Amino acid sequence: MSGTMTALVKDKRAAGATLKNVPIPQCGAREVLVKVKASSICGTDRHIYEWDAWAERTVVTPNVFGHEFAGVVEAVGEQVSSVKPGDLVSGEGHIACGLCKACRTGHAHVCPHTRSFGITAPGCFAEYALLREENVIRNSADLPLEVACLQDPFGNAVQTVLAGDIAGKSVAVIGAGAIGLMAVAAAKACGAGTIIAVDVNDYKLRLAAGMGADHVLNSSLAGDAAADRIRDWTGGEGAEVVLEMSGHPAGIRVGLEAAAQAARVSLLGIPTQPVPIDVARHIIFKGLRIDGITGRRLFGTWYQMKGLLDNGRVDLRPLVTHRFPLDRYEEAFELVRSGACGKVVFIH
Repeated sequence: MSGTMTALVKDKRAAGATLKNVPIPQCGAREVLVKVKASSICGTDRHIYEWDAWAERTVVTPNVFGHEFAGVVEAVGEQVSSVKPGDLVSGEGHIACGLCKACRTGHAHVCPHTRSFGITAPGCFAEYALLREENVIRNSADLPLEVACLQDPFGNAVQTVLAGDIAGKSVAVIGAGAIGLMAVAAAKACGAGTIIAVDVNDYKLRLAAGMGADHVLNSSLAGDAAADRIRDWTGGEGAEVVLEMSGHPAGIRVGLEAAAQAARVSLLGIPTQPVPIDVARHIIFKGLRIDGITGRRLFGTWYQMKGLLDNGRVDLRPLVTHRFPLDRYEEAFELVRSGACGKVVFIH
C-alpha cells in the first residue's frame, strides 16, 4: 500500500506537535499494517507533547507518537500467519529483542534492548500503524474500540494488581490517574477487600468511587493525617496491599506510611526526582515486600486482562470521558493537562 497519511508528529525537540502528511509505512515480511480506529492519550504522550527532561533524553524525533490504539488489519507481510486483513487488533508497545537473558528467561518486559512504539519507534497517532506480527493482539468483536485502545494502560494496572495476592486484602491505590482508576476496577474484580483510592484531584476521586473504591481520600486536604485515615479504614492495621501509581514523593511516602506490617507495595508511578524515605522504619522493620512494575509481562498479562474484559468483569467505558478527532489534538492535550478528564480518546 502506497501513498501518504495524516499523522501527529513530534518533529521538533520542543513543546508541541505537528499534524502533517507522512508516508504510509510499508509491511515487511513479518509485519502487520493496521488502520487505526481509536487511540488514547497516555501520561507518556503528555511528557512527549510538553517535552520535559524525560522526553529530551528518551524520545526519538522526528517520530509519530502515541502507543494506545485499536484498529483493523489493513495488510500483512507474506510470512504473517496469525492475523489477516479485517481482523480487529491492538498492539503491545514494547518491542523486545527476544535474544537477551531477560527475554529468554520470561522477563521480556524488562528487556534492556527494548524499542518502544510511539517513543523510539513510530506510533499510532496516525491513520495507519505498523507492528511486528508478534506484537499484534487480536480483539474480540464485542469489545468496543474505545475500550480496546485502553488495553496497554490496563495491562499496567493488571500487572500491578496481580503482582501478589489480592483476594480479600485491604488495598490502597495511591494516585487516581487513568492507570490507578483501572487498578481500582481490577482489584475489585479480583476479589479485593476494602479498596481506598488516594489522590489530590476530586474529579479523579469521583471517578474512583464509580470504578469501585470503597473510600476516597484527598491527600492534599488530609495532609500528614492521610496515612492515619487509611489505617482507620483498615481496622488500625494499614493497607495489606499498596499500589503506588502517582510517582509523587508525597504519594510514595503516604503509601509506605500507610502500609500494614508485612504488606506488599507495588510501585508503578515514576518519580521525576530521587525520593527520600526512611528505609529502616518504612520498609525493613515493617517487613515490606517491594515490587517494581513496568509495562506488561509479555504476554501473560494480556491474557489476564482479556479474561477480565471479555467476560465483563471489568468495564472500562466509564473512564472514557472525552472523544476528539485527531485534528483537535491541541484541545485534547490541554484537557489532559487540566486534569478534568478520565481517558481522552481520538476517534479516527
